[in-house]
Order: sequence, then structure tokens, then C-alpha cells
Amino acid sequence: MKTVPVFLRSCLVFCSLSCFFAGSTAAARTPFQVRCEDDLGKTVSLLTARQSGYSLNHALSYKDLTQMKQPGRANTVVLGLTKTQSRIEIGLAGAILQDAASGHECVAPHITVRLFYDPIVIYVGREFPQDSCAYGQILAHELRHMKVYLDHLPVVETVVRAALAHRFKARPLYAPSGTARLALAHEVNTGWLPYIKAEMAKVELQQAQIDSVQEYARLKASCNGEINSIVGPPRGR
Repeated sequence: MKTVPVFLRSCLVFCSLSCFFAGSTAAARTPFQVRCEDDLGKTVSLLTARQSGYSLNHALSYKDLTQMKQPGRANTVVLGLTKTQSRIEIGLAGAILQDAASGHECVAPHITVRLFYDPIVIYVGREFPQDSCAYGQILAHELRHMKVYLDHLPVVETVVRAALAHRFKARPLYAPSGTARLALAHEVNTGWLPYIKAEMAKVELQQAQIDSVQEYARLKASCNGEINSIVGPPRGR
């Protein structure tokens, strides 16, 4: 089921005034509405997703990687690791028109959202020679993780773009004079930013599925025991 975020508390000032002006629209637009809707132009919500590439790192041991991913976990071995950090940048602008007679103002929000990851670093334990079967198996596993990150960005872009379009509907927003920009910034910071962060974080559920017990058992048993000969057989819990 498709869901759209509702930022009720942060947009109360907009909602109440929008309802007020909507009532007048049913009959005829007020002169202030005509100015806002015809002179300001449509609201704009721009969203872009950007890839930042990746690099390989063979400098750390599998014990170092284990500590990086799961510090303090006993009976756990991490052969390779894919690390990055998601980034969200939101820009907010918009022309404002004042109406001295009503004491209100309108704003046509111009919201820009940029989604990207820091350059991805794929680590493979230094114990595994780059021309070995074990290295190839570990790298293939980590490349699956990278693909999940890269495939997730356009998904988030589509979801957030639809949510922004549903919220703003290409119409100006109305508010008491002097409050529109503050209310819009509050909505972005307390509503949209946490929402987008949550959408970006959903990728970790897919990453956890790749690191299943079955997959790790398969990986360690591959290459005629080459990996187990280096890290040792699985130990009892």
C-alpha cells in the first residue's frame, strides 16, 4: 500500500489558512489569491540522487573488519565490509507576497532535495590474495551490498518526489504575515528530513538479508575450504 507522510503539527498554520482561502475560491478568487497564484508562479520541488563511486581497500585484516562492524561480538568473523554514509541536503527558498488588508502572506515554496552516498569503500581482508578464489567470493558478496545501496537511491527518489508533489500540489501556501517561511522551515526540519532519513535507512533491511547465516556458511565453505584454512572453522556459540 502506498503511504504519504502527513506533517500535521508542522503545517497547522498553513492548513487552517488554506481552508479559509479554499472557501473563497469556491465562489471567486480574492484579489490576494489572484496575485499569489498568478504572480508567484507554481511551487517547485526538485529532487536528485547522485552516485559517488567506490574504491577497494585491502589494508585491514579480517579481525580489524570484524571489530569495525561488530565490536565485542564473540564467535563472529567478518571477511569483507562495505561502508558508506547516506547524505541528505535540503534547500529551501520561495518568493513571498504580503497582503496588508488581511494580515496574511503567501509563499511559493522552492524545495530542493539531494540524496547521495559518501564514496563507497569495499574492504576485503588482507589475508586473502587478490588472485585467490576466496578473494573473488568475498568481493562478489560485497559487490551485492554495493548494488543494494545504489539501487535504493532511485527508489527513495521516486517515493519522496511523489510525497512532495502530494503535499504541495503546485500551489502557494498562506500564513499570517511574518510566519510563512518559519513554518515552512519547521515543516522541513521536523517532518520531511526525518521522513527522508527513514526512507534511506530502509536499505539496511535489505543489507541484513544478504548477510544471512546461510550465506555466511556458504561463503566460508567455498573454494574447497580456502577461507576456513585462514580464519579457522566455525566455533560453537
